[in-house]
This record gives sequence, C-alpha cells and structure tokens, in this order.
Amino acid sequence: MDSVEKGAATSVSNPRGRPSRGRPPKLQRNSRGGQGRGVEKPPHLAALILARGGSKGIPLKNIKHLAGVPLIGWVLRAALDSGAFQSVWVSTDHDEIENVAKQFGAQVHRRSSEVSKDSSTSLDAIIEFLNYHNEVDIVGNIQATSPCLHPTDLQKVAEMIREEGYDSVFSVVRRHQFRWSEIQKGVREVTEPLNLNPAKRPRRQDWDGELYENGSFYFAKRHLIEMGYLQGGKMAYYEMRAEHSVDIDVDIDWPIAEQRVLRYGYFGKEKLKEIKLLVCNIDGCLTNGHIYVSGDQKEIISYDVKDAIGISLLKKSGIEVRLISERACSKQTLSSLKLDCKMEVSISDKLAVVDEWRKEMGLCWKEVAYLGITSLFKVSATTSMQTNLKYNLQPQSSVVSSSHISNSSCYRPDSWTSSLKFLILSLLKCYSFSVSPFHLYSDTKA
Repeated sequence: MDSVEKGAATSVSNPRGRPSRGRPPKLQRNSRGGQGRGVEKPPHLAALILARGGSKGIPLKNIKHLAGVPLIGWVLRAALDSGAFQSVWVSTDHDEIENVAKQFGAQVHRRSSEVSKDSSTSLDAIIEFLNYHNEVDIVGNIQATSPCLHPTDLQKVAEMIREEGYDSVFSVVRRHQFRWSEIQKGVREVTEPLNLNPAKRPRRQDWDGELYENGSFYFAKRHLIEMGYLQGGKMAYYEMRAEHSVDIDVDIDWPIAEQRVLRYGYFGKEKLKEIKLLVCNIDGCLTNGHIYVSGDQKEIISYDVKDAIGISLLKKSGIEVRLISERACSKQTLSSLKLDCKMEVSISDKLAVVDEWRKEMGLCWKEVAYLGITSLFKVSATTSMQTNLKYNLQPQSSVVSSSHISNSSCYRPDSWTSSLKFLILSLLKCYSFSVSPFHLYSDTKA
C-alpha cells in the first residue's frame, strides 16, 4: 500500500531542537541485560509523544482542534491502533493535555519543570522519561504535529527495529526542490546551484529528488539515547508518502493541515456505519435564516426547492429526515413546504429530542447526522453520550456534525443552506470522496 524505501542513512541532520553532538557512534551489538536462559523477552517498544503546555507559536497547540480532533489525538489514534507498541505515553507538564491524552487511551508521564523550558530539547525530555521507566528498551518518539501519520507506517518501522536490527530509524519525505547557496547581505557574491546544473535542468519525472527529514518520528534504542543520540548506530530512514508528511509549526500551517488531514488522515479502524437519520435545523439550514412578516403579521419564510428535491431523494434512499427548530415556527407554514417530514418546534433542548428520535428508531449515534449550530447542545450532553463524542468537525464558528460525512467537509459554505445541499449530495454518494467518521458534537465550551 505505502511506497517505502529503507536503507542506511549516511548523513543526516539533527532532530529539531537538538544541539549538534558530533558524528553518531557505531555501536557494538549487545543485548540489554546480557544473555539470559530460556526464551528471550521481546524488547519493550514505547511510543512517546512530547507535548508540553508552553507552545509559543500556537498556544496549547497540542490540544487545539484540527478538523474537530485535538491535534495530539491524530497521532495517538495511529499509535494505539498500530498495535506496534507495548505502551503509548504522552510526556506533558499540563493538566488539560494530560486529560486529553487519557481520554484517547494513552498513559501520561508528568515531566519536570527542568525539561519543560523553552530551551529544553526533545532529547532532554526523552532521557528523563527513560530514567523513570526502566522497562522501556526502545522509544518511538512521535511528533504531535504530524497528524497524517498512519498505523501502517509505525508497524513497518517497528519491524525494522525488532526484526532487522536497526538501532535508529527516522522518517523522511522525498522532495523535488532545487537548492541554491544563500548570499549574505552586503557581500558581493553570486549564488551557486547546490543540487542541479542550470544548463541541464531535469524534468521532475527524470529526477528522483532528495530525501528530507519530515519530523514525524524518531525511533531509537535505549543505549543510543543514553549516549545522547536519537540517530546513530545501525541507522535507517523510512520514506513516508508526501501526502502524509504534514507538519504544523505556525498559524499559517493550520488551515493547510486541516485540508490535508480530512483527505489523507487516519480516522480509525472502526467500520463506518450508514446514516439512517438526518436531523436538520430549520432556521438557517433549511431556510436562509430570513423571516419576512406580512402586513397582517404573518411570517413568511423562503427555502430552495432543490433542498426539497434532495430531501425527497434521501427518503427514497432509506434515510429518515426530520426537522427541528428552537423558534416557535408555524407548523402550518412548514407543512405548506410539503416535505412530509416529522418536525418539532419551540425546542430548547435539541439534543434530548434528537436522542429520543435515535432511541425510537433503535439507532446508535454513528447512524445519526445533524446539521445545525453546536452551541445549542452546550449544556445538555449526558455523561453517556459524551463518552461517544470522539470526533467533530468545525468549519468556521459553527459545525456540520454527523456520524460520517464526505471528506469534502473541508468545503467552507457561504451559508448553511448550501451546507444542506452539500450534505445531501454527500449522503446520496453523488461525490466520489472517501467517507470519514464524525460523531454528533457537543461544544461544552460555547
């Protein structure tokens, strides 16, 4: 499935945040603890995600929601689902990050203030972790800022370490970029090409490109790390697919990463369920949100006849469609739309009504799609439901929430009426995008 190249790395740059320590040593092959009798216990491989709370570029970046999931959740899901690790850890100094990590099923190492400074390196934090966990033989340091990581990548790297005897393996990506020497200001020099002949510029398809570290992960054995290296000994790179090589450092990276993760991210191994119930908010979704009042004080609403056709098609395909509104809409007016849908108006607790409909139809939450404003759910989520609230999608200030919706949910609608059209087409499979799982979302912070 993935195109992977493996080989010994002859010259590599240091991991981000690490000072240069010279050329990594070539290590002697030895077994930790010596040669024991009987069956040798397999080495303990631990995934370790470093996530301190003091991010300067983007405050609390590690738990900021990316495409509806806390950033760190994307790599935790990949690590846990890979089955490649005996344990999965998050090293943090922040309570909120700890809570999110535990919600995804990771263990938490509370790092000391000494390795939580702006000047602290990744290696400092990893060594501290090893000092507290003598059982760990190999560390897979996974970057929280690489949300498109897939379990298959981690499985293959674990095999390289365990079966092929590598001391360290790190991720790279192939780039087709021409490099030129930098000229300092005030210096009269001319730039020189570093990796091409300008007289014979190759076409992309005629050039293999070059390998660059993409920062997704660094795997290394304990004895190498304790010597002060994440890369050394018998060393190899693992080439990741370009579409999976996403890194987030500054604000401008965020929207790009969101588009990429919706299209190429890993959404879990759980089999998707078909949508059986679509609940649509009336105001601003079915209608354009405008209310016209006649001279005799009667309300007049407008809607797009294409939506009515779409709803009819959904019902013919076996999807139940129901309407809901917080406002005291006139049922007589709504019935004149001839949508033949069950509807409830003057509803302050929409979640309770949707939950009642779900139970009435014998559905789980993953078979329910909701289109509307999430802040209406902010207080009413029950504890049992919050357990199921795992993923959500956050375009702009509101949410198209559904059990699963087309990957083109990254589409930013000009209005919620256009969102309804898009959701209808997605459910009718009129678009050829892959489907991603999103649960009904409750914004408890709204």
